[in-house]
Amino acid sequence: MAESTPTSTPQRGPERRPDLATNLRVAVLRLSRRLRNESTLEVSEAQHSVLSALFHLGPMTPGKLAEHDHVQRPSMTRTVASLEERGLVTRETDPVDKRSVVVDVTAEGRALVKEIKRRRNAWLDKRLAKLTAAERQVVAEAAAILRRMVEQ
Repeated sequence: MAESTPTSTPQRGPERRPDLATNLRVAVLRLSRRLRNESTLEVSEAQHSVLSALFHLGPMTPGKLAEHDHVQRPSMTRTVASLEERGLVTRETDPVDKRSVVVDVTAEGRALVKEIKRRRNAWLDKRLAKLTAAERQVVAEAAAILRRMVEQ
């Protein structure tokens, strides 16, 4: 009688732990998802990204917004239109190029950006408060390192 080996289950060695890149990627993605879910109920993440860009960088054309968010112009046009409909942004004729428009965030849009930031920080503050002082120090150091990595 011939010895059979299972063909559906490959032989595995000791359980491999994910590497640093995998652990970091999963943690960052989960954290980002949780922050979005906790705080941006009023607008989509794409809409929040536009509001935030206008809030921090100032007025810009829909084309510049599309470049900033790495999306196609028609997609940005729809996003801007929905924000304008809700009174969160305005579109004005570009004073330099009368053929194009400049998008700016309204006072209501600014207030929403600030509220979303407040909610996100509150969510994080609750979780950070549960850590030991030493763990918070590690997180602070990791945050500085991550910012450096992103800015390179």
